[in-house]
This record gives sequence, C-alpha cells and structure tokens, in this order.
Amino acid sequence: MTDIARFNPLKGLTRIDPLTRDMDELFQGFFMKPFSWNQMTTPNPFPIDVTENDGAYIVRAEIPGFKKEDIQVSVHGDQVTVSAETQKEKEEKKGDQVILRECTYGRQYRSFTLPQMVDDTKTTAKYENGVLKLTLPKKGDSTMKKIAVQ
Repeated sequence: MTDIARFNPLKGLTRIDPLTRDMDELFQGFFMKPFSWNQMTTPNPFPIDVTENDGAYIVRAEIPGFKKEDIQVSVHGDQVTVSAETQKEKEEKKGDQVILRECTYGRQYRSFTLPQMVDDTKTTAKYENGVLKLTLPKKGDSTMKKIAVQ
C-alpha cells in the first residue's frame, strides 16, 4: 500500500515536464537587469523638428555643446545634411581618475530628404544657445507637370 501514486490529470499534456524546472532555472533572473529597448536601436545623434509654411521649411536642431564654427550645413536639391564635429580636450590632470564618461567626441551628422526642392541660394542658418535654426525656402519652379499617356 505504500506504492500509491497521486493522480495528475494533466501529466499526459505536458510532454516537456522534465525540462520545465531546467528552463525556469535557465531564465531565472534574466529579466531582472535594467533593460531598455532604446539601447537596441541606434539613437539619432541630435533631435530635429521640421515644419513647413507656404514658402519655406523651418528646421530646428538641438545641437548643444558645439561651437558654430564646428557645424556644417549642406543642401543639395531636396537633401539636407547637418553635421557637427568636436575634438576631445587633451587636458588631463595627473592623479585624476575617470569614473564615468558620457560626453562624446567626434563627428555627428543627420541627413534627411524634404518633399520639395529647396532654393539653396536663399537658405539661412542661425545657431544660438545650442539650437540650430535653418530656413529653407522652397524652389518656385517645382510645379507638377501632367503627362498624357498615349
């Protein structure tokens, strides 16, 4: 009478029952680490806002920590590229130990395409308090031409 087994009605349905404990141990604590989906994607180097009015596109780019001499803007048709470069300062004091370094050095750029051609001769750029403001006037001769199908 000592060999009585308890009846489990779900035993036949769980085919990987012996692995359940091993799988639980394998993933135990896996999701306990702080994790962000943003870490998996490459972030944009600096955020931009693009707005449009009747005659121009207005671009606002937040590029803090740069000098205006280090920022370059190029316009080619409907393609706009904004780039900024900063150099690492060589000054390090003897005996100082770096605990955390998040400041980036090097070149950052952002390129985007506008829906319409831009008049690059009338484009203006102003950099003040870490914000670059571009005024990109639309080209006047960008009317759509309909072509008859024969």
